[in-house]
Amino acid sequence: MGLPVTPPNLSSDLTGQVALVTGASSGLGHRFAEVLAACGARVAVAARRTDRLHDLAARIREAGGEAEPFALDVSAVDDIAPVVDAIEDRLGRVSILVNNAGVVDAQHATRLTREKTDQVFDTNLRGPFALSCEVARRLIAAGAPGRIVNIASMTAFDYWGGGAALYALTKGAVVRMTEVLAVEWSRFDINVNAIAPGVVASEMTDGMLARMGPDALPPFPRGRMGAPEDLDSTLVYLVSPASSFVTGTVIKADDGQNHR
Repeated sequence: MGLPVTPPNLSSDLTGQVALVTGASSGLGHRFAEVLAACGARVAVAARRTDRLHDLAARIREAGGEAEPFALDVSAVDDIAPVVDAIEDRLGRVSILVNNAGVVDAQHATRLTREKTDQVFDTNLRGPFALSCEVARRLIAAGAPGRIVNIASMTAFDYWGGGAALYALTKGAVVRMTEVLAVEWSRFDINVNAIAPGVVASEMTDGMLARMGPDALPPFPRGRMGAPEDLDSTLVYLVSPASSFVTGTVIKADDGQNHR
């Protein structure tokens, strides 16, 4: 005999929600935008490469979803508020934020220039913090709930060397940022969580391996990298009613890569 009612927190329906996905021009961000649109959200796709964003938005609309492209370099924090203003004007108030934009150093720490160090810190940490605060500030003023999902990395917990020390450091800070902002904003019904993926095939991963060589990665138990779609259900869980009781949590999704 089935349940007498459908549990409301099993729904993945995001109708009426406005989602902002950064780093949406490729890789995980590209996939996240498609998934959120498929669940009914109006999606603001943001990145520096706007030509790719227009193509992505067109694909989402052709599939029956709603999406608009917005040029955004998250490391340029002074540009964040005007972009969020533009999103509100065209789609409505952002209620779901996916902080996905990121860069990898792909160099040993002693070889990093100051310019590269600033780029990694600003893109991976300073920008996501500023954007999270901008979105949260508006939600709090409106008395509206929200969901923020930060994309961390398993390097925050397990670094095997090879030239990504600064990336690992910033992703560790993203984990802590997730925890402290969850505490600060919980009374406003804003949930802040994170996903820590293992190695997932993407343009960034391909570029890192091209610079560092295939030996930069250790052998994995299942002998494979992940694919962007492997994170679909984790993302949907964290932005849907199913995770209403979950905040300040980091979900590790690494296929056992880091349990050697």
